[in-house]
Amino acid sequence: MNVTIQNELQRKTLKGKMTKACQQLFRFGWEQALSCLFPVVIFSSLALTQIIPLPFLGRYDWLLIICLSMQWWMVRSGLETRDELKVITLFHLIGLALELFKVHMGSWSYPEEGYFKIFGVPLYSGFMYASVASYLCQAWRRLKVDLIKWPPFLLVAPLAAAIYLNFFTHHYWIDIRWWLAALVILVFWKTWVTYEVNDSQYRMPLALSFVLIGFFIWIAENIATFFGAWKYPNQAEAWSLVHLGKVSSWVLLVIVSFLIVAMLKRVKGSSH
Repeated sequence: MNVTIQNELQRKTLKGKMTKACQQLFRFGWEQALSCLFPVVIFSSLALTQIIPLPFLGRYDWLLIICLSMQWWMVRSGLETRDELKVITLFHLIGLALELFKVHMGSWSYPEEGYFKIFGVPLYSGFMYASVASYLCQAWRRLKVDLIKWPPFLLVAPLAAAIYLNFFTHHYWIDIRWWLAALVILVFWKTWVTYEVNDSQYRMPLALSFVLIGFFIWIAENIATFFGAWKYPNQAEAWSLVHLGKVSSWVLLVIVSFLIVAMLKRVKGSSH
């Protein structure tokens, strides 16, 4: 009898743990979805403008208008703060500079016409980078992200700069992305990111979070190229899967994004 009661208690305990785990996973997914609001609008707009031709302006111009309207609404509604807008604007400029260089080097192209294009790069493209910063800022606030054993600024800032510059210099010099990746692991070996879901705190190695975000952005990139956001040379005739090796590029770009957001958050926090 005691064995039967004990087994029943264990079964109920296991069921309770599984129910809570499912609830926590659903809540985590919901918070992530809310944090991805800006990227979701961009991808939805890419799909809709591919299917439904809009009048008067080119597709790229309409995408710029949609992105600007979305950004205005997010600040107006309070979904993003003015400080977060500053961070997102910075990423728009960083991304646009990278786009101008990469298109010039023939890494990819924007074949459609548009009024708001600079040297072959539509201005809406910067918002695709800005949307990554938007996600990071939103997730940071919603999940109450904190960092444990964050490295010194004198290590973090040069590393972020070196990763960003390598996107440019590898066209003229050797590609040192794997050396930089090794440095990231070394510098952030003891760094953990903590986050909260329903007042329960969780944590994971910071380097692992970089890889996970980079992988999901690679999936998003395949969706974006499928809907004609831009085209790689091998996609000129027909769409094909973006090479898996691009995950490494996105991971490094996520690292730059995360480091800048983290440094600005810490500076802002220390000023209060």
